[in-house]
Amino acid sequence: MTSGSSLPSALPAQTAHRRITVGDVDLFYRESLPRNADAPVLLLLHGFPSGSHQFRRLMDTLGGHYRLIAPDYPGFGHTDAPEDFAHTFDRLADVLDGFTDALGLSRYALYVFDFGAPVGLRHALRHPERITGLIVQNGNAYEEGLSDMARAFTALTPDTPDAEQTILGLFTVEATRAQYETGTARPELIAPDGWLLDQHFLDRPGRKRAQLALAYDYKSNVAAYPAWQAWLREHQPPMLVVWGTGDQFFVEAGARAYARDVAGAEVHLFPTGHFALEDHLPEIAPLIAGFLDKLPV
Repeated sequence: MTSGSSLPSALPAQTAHRRITVGDVDLFYRESLPRNADAPVLLLLHGFPSGSHQFRRLMDTLGGHYRLIAPDYPGFGHTDAPEDFAHTFDRLADVLDGFTDALGLSRYALYVFDFGAPVGLRHALRHPERITGLIVQNGNAYEEGLSDMARAFTALTPDTPDAEQTILGLFTVEATRAQYETGTARPELIAPDGWLLDQHFLDRPGRKRAQLALAYDYKSNVAAYPAWQAWLREHQPPMLVVWGTGDQFFVEAGARAYARDVAGAEVHLFPTGHFALEDHLPEIAPLIAGFLDKLPV
């Protein structure tokens, strides 16, 4: 279902592009500059194989009214990782913890997409007092949300025959493009800029090694699903779920499952694929604005 909510009237927002040191990581992030210094904060957590650039249009649309902050994880986008960086989801969450501490953030909502869900939910478990609300866009936390393809992929180990070849096949330009276009009702609305920029970063030195390590570590997320679900049941955060039903990795049942654990969770389904913002920003942005306006300060 969708909403008839309208967007706040505003000119496109200004966005600052910054770097900050978090431990041994020189981390890149984007931050919108709202007119109100006390505007609600929304932390935007990107997915694979993307980066903060996937939120550029959303930041232009809503950044004048809300403080939107989008970091690039180590080994993604404009953030390079040190040679000895351990590419695990626990370590990415450690960096997110340090990032929010370095910015002095104390209260904010989370937008979690794809990899952003395991990173953000780890962070939420560690800092429940900070989280004002949760927006989930094709970010899975339930076994029923895994497609058969995703189940087979997450079962891979370094000892699985041809596992590395299978995973590396996901890092090609053809596969990156398919992640954007598969499941979309109108593929002509998917601009090539996103998947081409993703591939540019994916092809940089060391990036495929990092993604290979994260692929093998993804099963740690599946093991953590019960803990995340228990956190949702205990804390009952205000929740907005927006989901592309044609996602080849995370199926519609994963979207609906959130409403089982969080009373009052809003679930909105769209006839598109994994990167739902690419072709449904006009429908999704008003939902985000309406959700943020209702959150506690």
